[in-house]
Amino acid sequence: MENVFSIRLVDKKDAEGILGIYAPYVRDTIISFEYDVPTLDAFSKRVENISEEYPWVVCLLGDRIIGYAYAGLYRSRRAYQWGVESTIYMEESFHGRGIARILYNTLFSILKIQGMLNIYAVISLPNEKSTGFHKSLGFNEIGIFKNVGYKFDSWHDVQWMDLYLGAHTGNPPKVNKWSLIRESNEISLLLGNANLEFQKL
Repeated sequence: MENVFSIRLVDKKDAEGILGIYAPYVRDTIISFEYDVPTLDAFSKRVENISEEYPWVVCLLGDRIIGYAYAGLYRSRRAYQWGVESTIYMEESFHGRGIARILYNTLFSILKIQGMLNIYAVISLPNEKSTGFHKSLGFNEIGIFKNVGYKFDSWHDVQWMDLYLGAHTGNPPKVNKWSLIRESNEISLLLGNANLEFQKL
């Protein structure tokens, strides 16, 4: 199993492995605007709180987590309920191998089942790799917020992009609670299909 890629929903025990991927982005880059790497306890609570409300998927190589993607709250007002903010991080040595695309496409398919219509990506600049990746998945640029983040002695812009999962009709689909659908056959089938995609890598 050492060289087999797989995907599944996040588990509480995954926090340490996920933090191991995230920490270098905090310490060494402006991709994350956090200044300090969260403690394992704080990060565990973050994973738990987000994954109670929204889908979070992880990619493994054997038993080791090498990437993850999740959706989170966009805004709390009820009229925004059909929108989420998406996040994805990969271990650097696995960039450019098609893994992130499968992770994100699986997440988006789950969100569509959940009834979501709008996905927003927030990218700190410069980050041509991330901007290009999101465009390749169908995201469109909304705009750029100038000089909104200060890290490593410089001010940075932030780019907002969006992706529509369905039509914006007068009667949008009901948004299903994640807790009610996460164990459904439909979600299991999606994950199974994603694992078949990983076998082709």
